[in-house]
Amino acid sequence: MIRTLFCIAVTQEFFNAGDEERTEVMEAIPGAFADLAGRFGATVLGTFDDDRMMVGASTGWPWTSYILADVPDLAAVEGICGIVRETRLGDGRLWKYLRIEARAGRQLFFGNA
Repeated sequence: MIRTLFCIAVTQEFFNAGDEERTEVMEAIPGAFADLAGRFGATVLGTFDDDRMMVGASTGWPWTSYILADVPDLAAVEGICGIVRETRLGDGRLWKYLRIEARAGRQLFFGNA
């Protein structure tokens, strides 16, 4: 397994969108990231959302939200990152509103208990 931190940013396009369009995006996200275990073999260890303390577009660190997961291989990491490429939203794709980046490594040898 590869310990992976998926870092997700909300782009300025999301904030430029009207209320109806933002609602469509927010409704699409849960389905897009549903069943990561079944689709990619990922075991989600935790999530973190900084949306209450961070307002506006995220252009890099700190990101808006994170998913920490153990994934079976790099293909699964790529597949999860590909969610924003593949998820259709109206005449575009989710990547207009979200950015995703993965940091892949191994479990730290201390601080796990």
